[in-house]
Amino acid sequence: MTETYELCTRDARLVLHNQLATPAFKNQQNTRPYRQFNKAGRRVYSNLMSADYAWNQSDIIAEDPHTHGAMYVPIVAGSDKTTCSVATGHQEYHPVYMSPGILTNTARRGHSNSVLPVAFLPIPKTSKKHRRKPAYQKFCRQMYHACLARVFDPLKDGMTTPEVVRCADGHFRRAIYGLGPYIADYPEQVWLCAIVQGWCPKCNARPEDLDNPSARRRTAAKTEYYINTFDPGILWDDFGIRADVVPFTHGFPRADIHQLISPDLLHQVIKGTFKDHIVTWVNEYLVLEHGETAALAIIEDIDRRIAAVPAFPGLRRFPDGRDFTQWMGDDSKALMKVYLPAIVGHVPDAMVKCLAAFLDFCYIARRNALDTTALNDLDNALSRFHIHRQIFIDTGVRDTDISLPRQHSLKHYIRGIRLFSSPNGLCSSITESKHIKAVKEPWRRSSRYKALRQMLRTNQRMDKMAAHRQMLTKKGLMVGSTLSFTELPMEGYEPEPLSDGEGEADDQDDDNGPVDGPKVMSFMELARTAERSYPKRLPDLAAHIDQPLLLPLVRRFLYDQLHPNSNIPSSDIPLEQCPQFEGRVYVYHSAVARFYSRSDICGAGGMYRERIRSNPNWRGEYARYDTVLVETNAGLPGMSGLVVGRVKLFFALSHLGKRYPCALVEWLERVGDEPDELTGMWIVKPEYLGNGRRSMAVVHIDCIARSTHLIGVYGSGFLPEDFHFSFTLDAFRSYYVNKYGDHHSHQFVF
Repeated sequence: MTETYELCTRDARLVLHNQLATPAFKNQQNTRPYRQFNKAGRRVYSNLMSADYAWNQSDIIAEDPHTHGAMYVPIVAGSDKTTCSVATGHQEYHPVYMSPGILTNTARRGHSNSVLPVAFLPIPKTSKKHRRKPAYQKFCRQMYHACLARVFDPLKDGMTTPEVVRCADGHFRRAIYGLGPYIADYPEQVWLCAIVQGWCPKCNARPEDLDNPSARRRTAAKTEYYINTFDPGILWDDFGIRADVVPFTHGFPRADIHQLISPDLLHQVIKGTFKDHIVTWVNEYLVLEHGETAALAIIEDIDRRIAAVPAFPGLRRFPDGRDFTQWMGDDSKALMKVYLPAIVGHVPDAMVKCLAAFLDFCYIARRNALDTTALNDLDNALSRFHIHRQIFIDTGVRDTDISLPRQHSLKHYIRGIRLFSSPNGLCSSITESKHIKAVKEPWRRSSRYKALRQMLRTNQRMDKMAAHRQMLTKKGLMVGSTLSFTELPMEGYEPEPLSDGEGEADDQDDDNGPVDGPKVMSFMELARTAERSYPKRLPDLAAHIDQPLLLPLVRRFLYDQLHPNSNIPSSDIPLEQCPQFEGRVYVYHSAVARFYSRSDICGAGGMYRERIRSNPNWRGEYARYDTVLVETNAGLPGMSGLVVGRVKLFFALSHLGKRYPCALVEWLERVGDEPDELTGMWIVKPEYLGNGRRSMAVVHIDCIARSTHLIGVYGSGFLPEDFHFSFTLDAFRSYYVNKYGDHHSHQFVF
């Protein structure tokens, strides 16, 4: 405590001005708070400026004649410790990030200067015998808050007096700053709110009964009153308040740290409740119920089930199940998509329902936009989760009650969404991803000796290069290559368009993701290049792929295309009355689906792209035939208007001068009229004809909405140890339609 510590900080005001003036954010800034409603008249919470906090703060500054009419700019801040040297563990850094709250969530999640490191906090260190001394802990917390106050001090004058700033659209506006939501995990929240470990930073529920419905919200005014009224011992024991620390927000106007703490999807939901709690509890239950040896066999079978999941666009594979040593946030996100069907049959039904309820909560909370109906669904999912998690107490996994801060934080999500809008734009995964560029990569480039100064110099130079690139891009000097620029004056020269990688090679597996373009609900197109190894005549093609029904199915398909308003389906029409086809056929191994997907990270207009495969020799190892959702009735919601099919062939043909892109699909029929009561997922099974052959049809690819993910219904049996996932879609009698494959599936199908 007698040493001198160095706080490395930028001018927060200058950083904010540079972020606001970035031309790339021209169409991604909301310069005024707004309230958004959908066609049904329901309130929608998407970006920070669409929520109640920005609206209420703007009302406050509008009441003052000196600040009336000024643009309100909330400051989104975040801090989190990170370790660069895993081997030694002593290279720790504590960066602080900031972002203008007027940016959209899409801009804040992007890899740009929307979120920048503004400071590196000092980290005091001492011997183990001093680490637990109250004086040392008090010193560390006081220095922490003093440093944060110093970091944001340059913005303090602009919180009461309007300041003219330049925005991304080139206009100058009078702005009033304010501390906005703060992104932090639970240990950081404890320090920020000056509370005792184990207590909630947002309410006064006691650690042994965090979910007490009578708990009241914490406020800065209430905390100050308690400190002035009670002794420090009573504050610690009865209210969970540390009287020896003053939060850094105390000297800033309109700032209440208990209110500013934002929901944290990564550490509270994904890594906290799912990985650290539910997955761990399931394994502990198996040991308690079956003994260590039998439990190990069941856990290995769960891993085999996870490894047996079929391939799906954008889905990470787990060849060894969930048996990996170090879990990252992306590992937990990927495992959540496939874990639920893997435990069915090995754990009690109530445990399955508990996980299903939690996954529903997680997937709803992670949407980019939530309306009031989604908030009601969120509350319903949380209630079901609290009811079904009692099974962990009944089976002895938990002693008497479940009172955990990270699970308790879920109760504050609905209010947090109303205040700050979608948690997806204020998640600590944003600051975690910034650790790579701002801390870890500069550290690797340093000499390891007094690395922080070298890291700061690297960050400074990278920011200058990014600013220079933006300036050159604005002047049109970053288009094409140097060669193409020098050849432009040549007469008749036209630069070749850059390929976007679609259809050029069928071995691409990373072309799924956001795509720019106009908003359309769904759009399908075949790959650009047809395969050359297939016969061009339909009878020869049918023999080549061993599908004798291909020719009659094509004739019935053409009848449907030529008679779209016929009351008689083509299946009831005699085959001789269907059009003859003798033209050429071109086969493709993939097709690209583009669809409106505001639930996932998407491009301009909310569009997302995924590639659907139908390849008999995928990567030279096995056949891959993806499953899709085929639209049968656009007027019905969810699965009521959809049918699941497995694409056995993508092809195109021309008839009477019109080109028809088609797909040969095997049908899977729904089991029951409602989703499975246990998992909440629809179940489908292969559909067979009377002669024992699979029911098939040729459909226009415009009928395909998007791909869908199927997972086998494993039952209570064990999978063979050598089972390969490429056999999954042929090996089981029924399948779950995995609504957790991606966020669009969860919202679109269910």
